[in-house]
Amino acid sequence: MSISDLIWIFFIGMALQPMLRQRILIMMRARKIMQLQRQRGSQVITLVHRQETMRLLGFPLVRYIDIDDAEDVIRVIRDTDPDMPIDIILHTPGGLAIATLQIAAALRRHGGRVTAFVPHLAMSGGTLIALAADNIVMAPHAMLGPIDPQVGGFPAASVARVLRDKPMAEIDDQTVILADIGEKATRQLRTAATQLLGRHMDAARAAELADQLSKGQWTHDYPITADEAASLGLPVSTDLPVEVADLMALYPQPVRTTPSVEYVPAPPRREPPPR
Repeated sequence: MSISDLIWIFFIGMALQPMLRQRILIMMRARKIMQLQRQRGSQVITLVHRQETMRLLGFPLVRYIDIDDAEDVIRVIRDTDPDMPIDIILHTPGGLAIATLQIAAALRRHGGRVTAFVPHLAMSGGTLIALAADNIVMAPHAMLGPIDPQVGGFPAASVARVLRDKPMAEIDDQTVILADIGEKATRQLRTAATQLLGRHMDAARAAELADQLSKGQWTHDYPITADEAASLGLPVSTDLPVEVADLMALYPQPVRTTPSVEYVPAPPRREPPPR
């Protein structure tokens, strides 16, 4: 075998490495999911959006909740026994409202108990899906977020404020259109959230909380911690199974030349000798 053949083999191996690594990760995830299903006697569904090195050359892809996700989740729910519990693991920045509402509605109609696990974050649409669950299990430092709609890249509530604070003659047509769309989107999400929250609290409190989450009281990336979520009346606990945390380690970010976080494990802390 000549040197040129070895060089070609080397470059082919480097090109195929991301694909092989991704295949190994998929098999490891499947094994971990089956372990969690056996342990909890449930159907486990993951809805995880992270950058991953995918495809032939390993370019990172950024994902969010879309129609494909909704179709896949609904298919799993449809094929699950009506009385079997469902555990959905959420790690997402959010996504399309229509896809999010489809997933939330399907979970809400499921006859078995639904648990939403949030190991790190479930923002925006991820929070709306979590509201469809019977209980939400968060890591102590995980977060949910507001569900206020965004239109044209801006918060709907902020666009609507322009109409209140400026004379109509000074506002361009596009802003008026965006404000109208935003008002409708806010009303629709508030109604959906009220219905989802109705299973956890009385109707008046559900409407109040849905309004609080959707009207733009906070910035869209405001972190709602487990403690704050519980204080709002959501069915939240922090008993996240270690298997869920281990599963998240199998969704790595793209490999960087210089890691952002580095550490060396400290030795176990020793108890002082008795006197």
